[in-house]
Amino acid sequence: MTDSHNRNIDPDEIAKFEELASRWWDRNSEFKPLHDINPLRVGYIDRIAPLAGKRVLDVGCGGGILSESMAQRGAEVSGIDMGEAPLKVAKLHGLESGIMINYRQVTVEQLADEAPESFDVITCLEMLEHVPDPSSIVSACARLTRPGGKLFFSTLNKNPKSYLFAILGAEHLLKLVPKGTHDFNKFIRPSELGRWIREAGLRLNDVTGMTYNPLTKVYKLDPRDVDVNYIMAASKPE
Repeated sequence: MTDSHNRNIDPDEIAKFEELASRWWDRNSEFKPLHDINPLRVGYIDRIAPLAGKRVLDVGCGGGILSESMAQRGAEVSGIDMGEAPLKVAKLHGLESGIMINYRQVTVEQLADEAPESFDVITCLEMLEHVPDPSSIVSACARLTRPGGKLFFSTLNKNPKSYLFAILGAEHLLKLVPKGTHDFNKFIRPSELGRWIREAGLRLNDVTGMTYNPLTKVYKLDPRDVDVNYIMAASKPE
């Protein structure tokens, strides 16, 4: 791995998820929000880029929650992450579930050098806000996508409302995720992510928000509200 690839890793961010890895598949743990929103996200992905028979890469796969659900829909899935412990959990859970997924500890930049234009669909969810140079991740994902392929990026918007909901609300008041999970300074405005997508030679096709009602404890996709969590769908021209 080259130095430039190593530089786009935040050891403190990796350490956060390493420490929690054993609880990744506990639906009542710190990862409950990931389990709760997973059906929404995989449904959105499958609707825009039908997964059956597709070669899919899950960037920043963690313990494999999204990876497994995409494989269950008929995709041939590879998952990459720089956290050794979450990958071990992902591999073990895949064995227990009988779901075949190719997991690797490798940066997306290095994989793009190794295997450009290898995937029909690429997902990079809740990962861009945890690296020093998110635009480099977007560019590498673009290089890994076959012409005509689809890409999905999700992250957190940067504004007072997202600070209130994602930091004060989710981490401190509702305790949906551990304190320190997110750094507001690393949140990304849709205009920024949209610019990186276009600079990587991709087309931005759709953007939708994801909202949470603390009273009903229900998550839903809402294209009118991208103030906090949002997901963007892009495509690589033929």
